[in-house]
Order: sequence, then structure tokens, then C-alpha cells
Amino acid sequence: MDLNKISSPSFLKNLNKRQLEQLAKEIRSFLIEKCSVTGGHIGPNLGVVELTIMLHKMFDSPKDKFLWDVGHQAYVHKILTGRANQFDTLRQFKGLCGFPKLVESEHDEWETGHSSTSLSAAMGMAAARDIKKEKNYVVPIIGDGALTGGMALEALNHIGHEKTNMIVILNDNEMSIAPNVGALHSVLGRLRTAKEYSKAKEELESLINKIPVLGGKLASTAERVKDSLKYLVVSGVFFEELGFKYLGPIDGHDFEALETTLLHAKKVKGPVLVHVITKKGKGYKPAEDDTIGNWHGTGPYKMETGAFVKSDTKGPAWSSLIAETVRKVSHEDERVVTITPAMPVGSKLQGIQQDFPHRFFDVGIAEQHAATMAAGLATQKMKPFLAIYSTFLQRAYDQVLHDIARPNLNVFIGIDRAGLVGADGETHQGVFDIAFLRHMPNMTIMMPKDENEGQHMVKTAIEYDGGPIALRYPRGNGLGVPMDDELKVLPIGSWEVLREGKDASILTFGTTIPMAMEAAEALALQGVEVEVVNARFIKPMDEEMLHRILTNRKPILTIEEAVLQGGFGSGVLEFAHDHGYQNSLIDRMGIPDQFIEHGNVDQLLEEIHVTAEETVARIHALLQHKQQVGSKLQ
Repeated sequence: MDLNKISSPSFLKNLNKRQLEQLAKEIRSFLIEKCSVTGGHIGPNLGVVELTIMLHKMFDSPKDKFLWDVGHQAYVHKILTGRANQFDTLRQFKGLCGFPKLVESEHDEWETGHSSTSLSAAMGMAAARDIKKEKNYVVPIIGDGALTGGMALEALNHIGHEKTNMIVILNDNEMSIAPNVGALHSVLGRLRTAKEYSKAKEELESLINKIPVLGGKLASTAERVKDSLKYLVVSGVFFEELGFKYLGPIDGHDFEALETTLLHAKKVKGPVLVHVITKKGKGYKPAEDDTIGNWHGTGPYKMETGAFVKSDTKGPAWSSLIAETVRKVSHEDERVVTITPAMPVGSKLQGIQQDFPHRFFDVGIAEQHAATMAAGLATQKMKPFLAIYSTFLQRAYDQVLHDIARPNLNVFIGIDRAGLVGADGETHQGVFDIAFLRHMPNMTIMMPKDENEGQHMVKTAIEYDGGPIALRYPRGNGLGVPMDDELKVLPIGSWEVLREGKDASILTFGTTIPMAMEAAEALALQGVEVEVVNARFIKPMDEEMLHRILTNRKPILTIEEAVLQGGFGSGVLEFAHDHGYQNSLIDRMGIPDQFIEHGNVDQLLEEIHVTAEETVARIHALLQHKQQVGSKLQ
């Protein structure tokens, strides 16, 4: 079958088992080939091929609503809904999004790049359906790892309480981005091996149905017997206690089992949970053999061997550098405890985990819990290192504000993937953390210009006892600079001048420093001498240096790879206002008031005009304005 000619999933209704199996094979080959060029979430999608095909065969999208939790396993869904011909552009600039997207297709009912949201959204859609007296199925598909998110458990509790008609598909591959943790994972493990329970339960129900009705006493006794059997064979059937009809576990790669179970589920009144066992990476040996999450999401790879295509980089990966420095310091400081919400692989924490198993906690997809656990550790004079992606730190905003910043606890927050992240797009861009952390009292925020300064900032954060301190570091690799052998503590709130200049000042930090230096070189060739300042402490700022610059009436351009509203540049404007520098010339460059979609980071920066060329133009505009104001005053 030519997958590029698929326009809607309706063709699946007429396919037999043999044809479905052939389609599944073709889809796997297609995904392996396309993702070898573009990169992407190949492992999760290879695991849901049969499941996705059968969902579209048994239901009628878009009338029936599919909600893909996290969304990174929706590639097969995209193929079956007419987007195969766009896969050459997957996760590329202006191309096909790697997650469900409302504007892409009427079949994409829910947008998400973070886990554990599908059940709450499904409850909202089901409630709207019932209020409007419509007839359709609402089908969230959620992974076993996502069930550790508190939001998913809140939604399960509510759906079961309301007895809402809904079919929840639990896609259980025993592994999310990293091996799952927690008691709930153990419950699922027992359920996976509880086939005898399902068989015995069916036999008991059949026997009871054959007995003539002898009144309520027999019926209630039968229910108690069933419950006793349930607890005997499967210790604590979690979902049935929450009010769900539990079906499974079933083989998620068996078309007949899927069809039979989904037919049954469609007849159930109230909420039903279909427990489907799948294998992540199925059909591609390198992905099937992955046990630590390397094939969850990848860059380009060699299709024949599975070898990843290495990029031409100079320095170490930022995540590795920060984690390795924390590991080194942990050997010297027994107070250091590392916490991650299900990202030991992404944040390169395996070395810490190996060296300090009793001082390392992977709490699962539970960002709020991770933050408040760190606060609890800090109350006991420990030094927690909370390693968390910028985009996931958003989910713990209240915990950082209420539980960490308010009591001024010494928590070291490592903000991984700070700034634009590229291919994962608008759900993952780490551009909001400065704005939502900067307004918190007691908070210190810093970002290094290079990896050498980064290792010193780790030392600074661990030695700091003035309250919470956040270290931002980007996705990708460092610059390849020489590294000091001995770590040192940086003075809190100190900036450094990287280039002298009498005409204007550029204040920036982190990934935009090379761009600022390039612009300063270009301006120097034009006779304009610009000072470039490494504003490495975003909060508190270097007030002494700001007073010096503003007193000299030098125009200022701030640059940040973060949102402008409430960002670093806003802080400079606030400082100028609060200290009476009313006539200062200050311009800001950064992320405008919009969500930034997927694409190569350089392409994205060019599109929003955060470039060296724009920097040169902005400096000229500031100097021209200064000249015009000066001539009017003469």
C-alpha cells in the first residue's frame, strides 16, 4: 500500500487480519526509514502500530475523540489520517509537528507535549458530550509511566466517581523515557502476570449466571466471592477500586485480541480501562533492545545498523557537564542529594545514580513531588540538586514558590534545556523559566557563558546557603573551552566585561554571548566600540556595574534567549526606573509574545530576529536616537 495516498482512516474498516498485518509491517518500515533522516520518537511509535490501526478501525475519528497522552506516540495516527506525505519534514522548520496539533488535522483533538494530561481533557470532552446530549466515544491513550503524574490520578478518581462513559487505553510498555518507578508500576506488573485471574473470574461469572435466582443474598455472596478471588490472585486491583471496568491485560500487537476487547469495551456503560501490553521499539532490533531510553527520542541514525549520526560538536554535552560536576562534588560533600522526575537519561545522571544510589531519587513523572521533596531534604540540612527540564519546571511553579522560595530553602535547581530546544517545538521550548522565577523573592538565577564557567556555577550553587539557586543550561554542547582543574565559587550577582567599549553596552548571558561578540566585532569595523557584558547572574543583577553604565549614559541593548515579558531585559528596565535613570536608552531583544514552533534553533532565532545582524542594527538605532536627543538639548 502507498501510505502517501491515505487520506483518512476509513479504509481500515474493510481490511482483514492479513491485510492489517501487512499494513503494520509497511508502517514500521516507513517510520524506521523516515526517522533515520529526521530523528524523532521512533521507539514509542513502533510500539503502538497495531494498537493505533485497530483504534482507527474500531472507532470513527474525528467523531470519536482520540487523546494521545504526551503525544510523541502519535506518528502512526498521523499516517492513518493522511499525513504520511509530510514525514520528510517531521520536526523540521515549518514542517510536520512531532506531536498532535489542532491546526494540522481535524483528527488531532488534543495538543500536548507533557504527560498525564489526557485523562483530565477527556473528562472535559466527555462532560461536554453529555451536556449536549451527543453520542460519541472519548478515548484517551495514556502510557504506564504517565500514570505516576498526580494529574492523571486526580482525573482517574473523578472519572470513576462520576461513572463517566469513557474508554481509557492504558498503553503499558513497562518503560517510559526511563525505566518506570513507584508502587503503581508494581501494581501494573502484577496485573501483567494475572491472566489466571481473568480466566477464573470469567468462569465464576459464567457459573453464577447459570444458578437460578434465589434473592439478593446469593447475589451479594457471589460478589464477595468475586472480590475475594480478585484480591487473592491480584493484590489490590487498583482501577476497579476507582470505579473502572478493567479489561486485560491483552497483547497490544495481536489484532484479534485488540478487536475482541475493544468490542467489549464499547458495550460497557461507565468508565472502562483497557490494559494493553506493548513492546517499545517493536520491529527494529536496536530500539527493541534499548533498556535505558536512548531510543525514546533520537536524532538521525543509520537505518541499517542503528548507529546514531554524531553531530560535529566541540565541547561536552551541557547535561553531561553539569551532571558530571555534581557527581564530583558529591564525592566531597555528603549533603548533596540528586532528584529527577523521570529524566536520569535525558539529564545524563546515570553516573550520579551509579556512584550514589542512596542519594539519588528518580521520582517518576511527578515534577511537583520532586520539587517539594527537595524542599523537605533542604529542611534537614541536605543540599538537594533538582535536575529538571525548563519546560517541566513549569509544572512545579507553585511548589517552587510556596515550598522552596517562601521558606528560603537551600535547593539547587538545575534547569536543563534552558532556551530554545528546536525539534520538539513549542511545548518544550525552555524560554519561560526566567520570567516565572525572577519575580520570586529569595530566588537566585544564573547562566554560564561556557562550560568552564558552568562547572564553577555548580560549585557556587552547592556552596550557596542564601536560599534557592537556579542554574540554567542549554540543550546541546559547550564551546570546547579549556577547563580549570580546581572549582571555585563565583561572587553572587557579579557580572564580567568581556569586551570594552565606550559607545554602547550589550548585556547578555549564556548562548547569546557568541552572537553579541560577533556583532561587536562587526560594529568595531564600522567605528563603533561596544562593551559586551556577561550578565551571568540574571537575579540578583550586578547593581554596581549597572549604575556605572547608566551614569555614563551609555545606550544599553539586552539580549536573551527567553521571553521578553518579565525577563532579564525587563529587570534592567525596572532597575533604571527604580533608581531614577529616566532618560536612559534601553532596548531589549529576545523571544516575542508568541509560542515558538519546531525547527533548527538557528532558523528559529533568525525568524524572530535574534541575530548578530539585528544586534548591529539595534545598536545603530540606539546611537542614532541618542544623537537626535542630544541635538535637541543643545
